[in-house]
Amino acid sequence: METTLLRQVSIKLESGEHDRLKSLADARHRKPHFLMKEAIKQYLDREEARESFKQEALASWQEYQETGKHLTGQDVTQWLETWGTDQEKAVPACHD
Repeated sequence: METTLLRQVSIKLESGEHDRLKSLADARHRKPHFLMKEAIKQYLDREEARESFKQEALASWQEYQETGKHLTGQDVTQWLETWGTDQEKAVPACHD
């Protein structure tokens, strides 16, 4: 059985933000704590995905600088236009 270590943190909200949080929690029949946890989880998921995309882009740029191999926007567009058709094509090969 997996156990999860929970850590308590505190956050200071401006009065208006606190009121908005309480109002939304009431409307959703949830505790403000639930909404805060959900908001933090969504933020972390989104920002981790953004950071992963950034790192992948930087690695791709580095590889291009080292090899010169690439696909043009037109290469990708033509490939994507075949998706879901009877003539769907494989990923095009990179070229110099």
